[in-house]
Formats: sequence, C-alpha cells, structure tokens
Amino acid sequence: MTRSFPYYELHSFAVPGRPHSGNPAGVVLMDDFLSDSELLGIANSNNLSETAFLVPRGTDCWHLRWFTPAIEVDLCGHATFAAGAVVLEQGMVSGRTASFDTRSGRLAVSRDNKGDGFAMDLPAIGFETTGRATALEAALGLDTSPEAVFNVTRIHGARYQMWVMADEAAVRLAEPDHGKLRSLDTNIILTAPGEHCDFVSRFFAPASGVDEDPVTGSAHCTLAPYWGERLDKLRLSARQIGPRPGALDVAPKGERVTLYGHAPRYLEGRITV
Repeated sequence: MTRSFPYYELHSFAVPGRPHSGNPAGVVLMDDFLSDSELLGIANSNNLSETAFLVPRGTDCWHLRWFTPAIEVDLCGHATFAAGAVVLEQGMVSGRTASFDTRSGRLAVSRDNKGDGFAMDLPAIGFETTGRATALEAALGLDTSPEAVFNVTRIHGARYQMWVMADEAAVRLAEPDHGKLRSLDTNIILTAPGEHCDFVSRFFAPASGVDEDPVTGSAHCTLAPYWGERLDKLRLSARQIGPRPGALDVAPKGERVTLYGHAPRYLEGRITV
C-alpha cells in the first residue's frame, strides 16, 4: 500500500542572510512509525546527514527518532532543531515550547526570546583527557599537533574524541582522509579559538556514516561546557567552518546545554513510499 507523508527540509543553524548555509535536516510527520527498515530507507533516499521522524504523543509533545543514511542514532541536535522549527511554525504547538521524547530523554525547542530564531535544550556530553593517536592525526590531515585531546562520552555507539587546536587556521586548513578516518572508526570534533567568535569547530563522523557534518548540535553539547569553562562565559558565539558553514550561540547550564540559532525552510512537500 502506498503511503504519503508531509516532508520538510530546513537548514539548521544557518548563517543569517547567507543562503545555502547551515545543516540540512529532513523532517517527516507521521501518525505512527513505519518499520525500522522503511525509516532507514527514507533517510537513505533523502541522503541528508539526518532525517527526523515525528509521531504525536500528546499536547505539544512528539516521539522523535533520527536516522542517518546508514543508522539510527541516539542524539541529533540539528534535526531536533529543525523538527521544533517545523511544528512551531506550522501552528502545531499551543504554547511556546515543543517537547520531544527521544533515545536521549526529553528534549525541547522554543522560540528565542531575543530574536526570530529558536532555542533548543539538550543534555551536556562529558569528556576526559586522553593522548593523541598518531594514526588519527595523520588521517585528519593536520599541519600542527593538537594542544589537547579528549575522549567524549559515546553517543550513537561510536567512539568520539575532541581535538583542541591552537588557532582557527589549524581547523580550517585540515584536509582529512575520509577513507582512513572510516577505517579508524572514530568520530572527531576539531575545535579552536575563533578569530571572529568565541570558538570554531568542524565535525567528522565516519563511525556514524557521515564524512563531515556541516553544523552539529550534538558536538556543541561537548563544545559548550569545554569553552564555557575555558573562557569563563555563560553564553558563547560559535561557528562551524567546514565547506558548508553555520552559526549558533551556546549556553552551558550544568548538565544541560542551550543552543540558539536560525532554521530557514528550504523546501516542503510530501514523500510517497
């Protein structure tokens, strides 16, 4: 039987006034979830880093699942941000906040009181100091060695690390060998102080089926507490500076992190499966 579902694509954490920036996310509205294989098939056909699937759970609340083209994941910030923007802009929320029940607990997206964007509440993701691996350094294509390396608490079942560089140029000029990174099965957050913002980053996620993610909400769940403590600031400006850039503010709040930004709609329609 053929089925049709409302579908949206938004560019989460887009740079204001800059078209084709931010991280594209698909959002599919459903009454009930299809099978896992069908959800994965839709995400694979969309060929975006993440597709979010929403099923209503009650007033202003949805069950939310995320799929890359390869796997279902435990946390995705930018697709949650896009999902929140859709239900808020479509008038599907009676209050100011949309809540989502997920593999990572209850998450929320609301309108930003300080502008026309949105604010998203996510869990902070911890980290601890470790040594650098020579093979990973070579695979990342770095001109200089990192100042520090941290193991990040695993999400998506994958091994994660955060590499802190001395300056923005070291992050911008990194030329990773994605084939080697895939063989090492480690997701990497590469970060440094920013030239025109508090900090910059790039995110490589070969262990989750994505070579380089444009603007990664879940990575900022680690970046926000790290840079908040290092710079002694309660709200920080951030830029992800890969081939498709993005912009957001972050506010570490103990065991939670708030992310602020924009999510312009790129397309809407229906998908048929």
